[in-house]
Amino acid sequence: MPEFEYTAQTVDGQAEKGMMIAQDVPDLEKKLRARDLTLTASSIGKKKTKASVLDRFQTVPVVQRMFFTQYLQVLLHAGFSIARALDTLAQQSTHKYFRKVIGEIRTDVESGMAFSKSLSKHPRVFSELYVNMVAAGESSGKLDDVLGRLSLKMKKDHNLLSKVKGALTYPIIIIFTMIAVAILMTVVVIPKLAEIFEESEATLPFATKVLIGFSGFLLTHGVLTVIVLVVVLILLLRFSRTKDGQRLFDATLLRTPVIGPIIKKINLARFTRSLSSLLETNIPIIETFLIVSRTMGNFFYRSALEEAGTKLRTGSTIAKVLEHYPKLFPPITTQMIAVGEESGSLDTIAGELAQFYEEEIDQTMSNLSAVIEPVLMLLLGVGVALLAVAVILPIYSLSQQLG
Repeated sequence: MPEFEYTAQTVDGQAEKGMMIAQDVPDLEKKLRARDLTLTASSIGKKKTKASVLDRFQTVPVVQRMFFTQYLQVLLHAGFSIARALDTLAQQSTHKYFRKVIGEIRTDVESGMAFSKSLSKHPRVFSELYVNMVAAGESSGKLDDVLGRLSLKMKKDHNLLSKVKGALTYPIIIIFTMIAVAILMTVVVIPKLAEIFEESEATLPFATKVLIGFSGFLLTHGVLTVIVLVVVLILLLRFSRTKDGQRLFDATLLRTPVIGPIIKKINLARFTRSLSSLLETNIPIIETFLIVSRTMGNFFYRSALEEAGTKLRTGSTIAKVLEHYPKLFPPITTQMIAVGEESGSLDTIAGELAQFYEEEIDQTMSNLSAVIEPVLMLLLGVGVALLAVAVILPIYSLSQQLG
């Protein structure tokens, strides 16, 4: 069916523009009347526009999706139809692109398409896990309950990432400030000192010669250095998106002190939280593992869960399968999952595990600054000491000669 671009009039006389799928203009008028709108103008929507091309690069903030899910659950629980609830949320949304997406979903639902099917048309906005949970809610007739679980999961994930970002902000700012000061010293201060040393024909320490040589190189080949660094960065980013690149980078991160344990806890928290949410919707366990695997950010956790989903087809238990990956899933995880399988309460146990790891991450992030600050101070002290040896020592020698 074609998609019409329409202009309609509301009951109170205000103009409203939008897009709607309909068989023809009379069908469009009928659908608009059902929403208390009177058609004033319409045209067949253009198949390709600049906006639709730009939409490929649009993203919707997590907070917007969280509010959408929470408010939709409230409206459905209050007795709203999906179409009416979506119409209300589209008017309320402050994000232009998300408002357009909600409008398109509402149009699809009004034309008879399943809500989950319409969500799947926007993979950049709604993840596979989100769509599958909504589909399970539709089939069971408990969509509002599923949306409540989704809202809780999204809040937990958002809080988790916010804590990690918040804890890493301070050290990142300090590191970048140190690099900026070092570049400023090398490009502005050192060249002036080099002129003084050259005029005095003083004998310079090795560290000073290295620093002056590095400064001269940056001044002479600064543009080339920046270009090379940018090219190298682009190549590294492209390599990191390949399978070998993901394997190498993720393996390096997992082995890195301090960072490695945090990454493991984040992936375990995400795995158990997603597992708990999907199990509560009665999605088959094999499909659950395959869906969860595609939500994992780390290559090794993603591969392990994909393999686990395949091994579960043979009738093995989840705990036995996960025991094959002791470096990724510690004994406490596999043992608690085994208890959940034996007692038939795996969804509850997985939720408790997720809560445990989220609290562990929260505590780790709270103490992270106390661990990183001494390291940063040590690096700063070493940098100042090297600078003192390279700059202050020859100046002191020169003053002694002049004296």
